[in-house]
Amino acid sequence: MFPLARCLSLALTLGAATAAAAADGLSTHAERSGFAQTGRYDEVDRLCHDFARAHPRHVRCGRFGTTPQGRPMWALVASQSGALTPEAAHRAGLPVTLIQGGIHAGEIEGKDAGFLALREQLARPGALKHQVLVFVPVFNVDGHERFGAWNRPNQRGPEQMGWRTTAQNLNLNRDYMKADAPEMQAMLGLVRTWDPLVMVDLHTTDGAQFEHDIAIMVEPVHAGEPALRTAGITWRDGVIAALAAQGALPLPFYPSFVESDNPASGFMDTVPTPRFSQGYFLLRNRLGMLVETHSWRPYPHRVRLTRQTVDAVLDQVARLGRAWRRAADAADRRVPTEAVLAWRTTSETREIEFRGYAYTRMPSDISGALMTRYDETQPEIWRLPMRDRIEPERVRAAPRAGYLVPAEHAAWVGEKLAQHGVRFERLTQARVGLPVQAFRATGVKTDAASTEGHQRAAVTGTWADETRDVPAGSLFVPIAQPLATLAMHLLEPDAPDALASWGRFATAFEAKEYMEPYVAEQVAREQLAASPALREAFAARLRDDAAFAASPAARLAFFHRRHPSWDERYHLYPVLRVDQQP
Repeated sequence: MFPLARCLSLALTLGAATAAAAADGLSTHAERSGFAQTGRYDEVDRLCHDFARAHPRHVRCGRFGTTPQGRPMWALVASQSGALTPEAAHRAGLPVTLIQGGIHAGEIEGKDAGFLALREQLARPGALKHQVLVFVPVFNVDGHERFGAWNRPNQRGPEQMGWRTTAQNLNLNRDYMKADAPEMQAMLGLVRTWDPLVMVDLHTTDGAQFEHDIAIMVEPVHAGEPALRTAGITWRDGVIAALAAQGALPLPFYPSFVESDNPASGFMDTVPTPRFSQGYFLLRNRLGMLVETHSWRPYPHRVRLTRQTVDAVLDQVARLGRAWRRAADAADRRVPTEAVLAWRTTSETREIEFRGYAYTRMPSDISGALMTRYDETQPEIWRLPMRDRIEPERVRAAPRAGYLVPAEHAAWVGEKLAQHGVRFERLTQARVGLPVQAFRATGVKTDAASTEGHQRAAVTGTWADETRDVPAGSLFVPIAQPLATLAMHLLEPDAPDALASWGRFATAFEAKEYMEPYVAEQVAREQLAASPALREAFAARLRDDAAFAASPAARLAFFHRRHPSWDERYHLYPVLRVDQQP
């Protein structure tokens, strides 16, 4: 266990400012409890308005959404520059920093640390003079109010906390692209309104027991525009250095073993897909940071680390944010010629030193599996393999002009594009015989179990030139726009978090019309009699493909596909690409 004296010291250090804050009514329940507890959501409501009343020139409290259970979603806007609206921030050229806590509402130190950091920042002129902070104390509000003592069994404190998912049992940190949850749709509205340069997502990790107490992960670092990668590395390393200087043991990667529960397997770094926060902001040409304190550290320690992280983030943005904003604006102006849809981590390894504890791995008489047991009284250095060479796995050329979404899908796809802020226009006239690129699937593998309420689909196939009629009411999504890469990840059918990958175009890959076997038998005999070449092809397939030969359905489909009754739209992905604006 973490030494009791150290826990008390941390609680006293964090609580030192509570008496002064109490005079303004800006202290939190967490502070008053010595960081043994965290407050309920009505405290967020109260503090949001109290901060605005205490600092009327520098803080605004605003409601940006409503949860499915009817609770308000509050955000605080803070700046000592006087720019408290998006328009004022834009006129002043100020970078906007979005910090969110409680996307997983059991991992709640972001809320308590954020209020503490904001109070201290407002007490002195400094970083908030050079940026606008948008602080969302709790993103998953309904989950926050599913309050209980055992909602995080792998975590040391607070005494009670919220739940990981929303009232609809959706994991918001899997929802950035598909945006199913009303909470996520509200968050995307906040993002569209403020266009934050940097976004910070505050979490607590699960996992093994070790000495490292926080991980700071940023994109763009491995992916994205070169200038933004440089900015991302600078930001990440600057925050890590600030934390280390204050005694923290930070990591630049997510400390999850390659083989669960086996430290010897080491670690693997990745580029997060855009269902996750920092992977999503990467596609917007913005900087995203995932902060993960370690669940086995006591709550006072985690709050202190998170507060220090918020301070370091604000300091970095104050000093370098304007330059980063110029790099982001330049990226917005560039029209992409290609996009990396998927990344892979190679098998290449290097050895790293990692601060762990002595451990044993022995068969368990409970589970029957090898079980790892850690001894926190014996710190030791682990020398472990690290796989962190990352390279593109799937690269797709961008369409020269853009995408066409047919009228029959325009309503729901248009709604989804609008939620993200992707620009599109509606065709008022039909286009007949339009040259396009169409994607025909050669394989569709649907998951057996649902994920976040969807049957995910892995779609394979190719784009090829075709001529198709496009009805009036269809959508044209131009590639020449700031969110072009995000649009590609939504509309390319084999991108990992595309609409198609989440099963939203599933009907395009379902056969609806069929031929009775006795009819297919007759069709087959007629085709074989009429074509010697077809007879040879059928015989070769029987000879060379045992699975085909053993399947009556596949053998009849061989002939059905060559009949005029075959549905030419089967496995045709509805979205098209065009080289010229229609």
